[in-house]
Amino acid sequence: MTEAVINERTTASVPAFQVDPYWPKPLPNNWILGQVSGVAVDARDHVWAIHRPRSLTDREAGAVQDPPLSECCVPAPSVIEFDPDGNVVQAWGGPNDANQERWPQTEHGLFIDSDGNVWNTFIGGDDQVVLKSTPDGKRLLTIGEWGTTKGSNDPTTLGQPADIAVDPVASEVYVADGYGNRRIVVFDSKTGAYKRHWGAYGERPHDDELPPYDPDGQVVRSFRRPMHAVVIGEDGLVYTADRINNRIQVFQKSGQFVKEEFLATRTLAMGAVWDFAFSVDPGQTHVFVPDGTNQKVWILTREDLKPVGAFGRGGRMAGYFGWVHSIAADSMGNLYTGEVETGKRLQRFVPLRAR
Repeated sequence: MTEAVINERTTASVPAFQVDPYWPKPLPNNWILGQVSGVAVDARDHVWAIHRPRSLTDREAGAVQDPPLSECCVPAPSVIEFDPDGNVVQAWGGPNDANQERWPQTEHGLFIDSDGNVWNTFIGGDDQVVLKSTPDGKRLLTIGEWGTTKGSNDPTTLGQPADIAVDPVASEVYVADGYGNRRIVVFDSKTGAYKRHWGAYGERPHDDELPPYDPDGQVVRSFRRPMHAVVIGEDGLVYTADRINNRIQVFQKSGQFVKEEFLATRTLAMGAVWDFAFSVDPGQTHVFVPDGTNQKVWILTREDLKPVGAFGRGGRMAGYFGWVHSIAADSMGNLYTGEVETGKRLQRFVPLRAR
């Protein structure tokens, strides 16, 4: 293994990581990954990824052109399960999977619930749905309506949902809704029935035009599109990634606002807060936040959401990033990241030592 760029600012308790350049193992069947938009880890420490086969160029997927342009490669199915060693266990979904019902246009989010079911979100123009499937890809539930969206206060439709998190105790699924809307919306995870929704600060969301993000301007009391990620901590709080506003907002499960914190506030373009993973110690001391604009993973303390370190930089070598988009942690504290745009890559980072 080779060492990645490690923490920029450290204390004795800040974790550090090294990239494992040999994970995952080479893909079978001449497969190649497109943009890796979502990563998740299940109860067996199997790593799941969702990627975008349609994001591959004709040259990258040369073997499937007519006529073939080259020996390599073939787009992998959209959803892939890896064992802890990085071997492919199974793969399904995507535009070329004849066993699937209608498959959306642009893959985005991924979550594995406590029963092993696979949840996905999609952000294409007609992809106004969240899909729940069995581990082998059998469709169980569709939330939302294909090709239909009615705004941030509609209880039955979605607006290009970005991410999901399932609360197994309450049998509820939280949706960061997302690229078209500006809200967190909660549904029954078994039936898809609407429960509640809220916008920034727990207020009623709106779809009015917002002024451009200004790091020196007045704080906007609305999520900006995309409302990019949602996770539930062991503390029972709901953490949301308001990406373009460069902020994290935290809520009770009821939608009551708890607190917010800003990160890299002078980041323009695509924003700094893209996703979350928690450290695996009992108190979830740290939060890891991928930042696709600044091409790094921030390390925050969960208690105050302040940065104490970071790792990575922009680039194409192992341990570097090309639009790092998603992150997940396994029970051993390994971190898994997915990259989009120039990246099209899945990487593993192994805990190195505490400094």
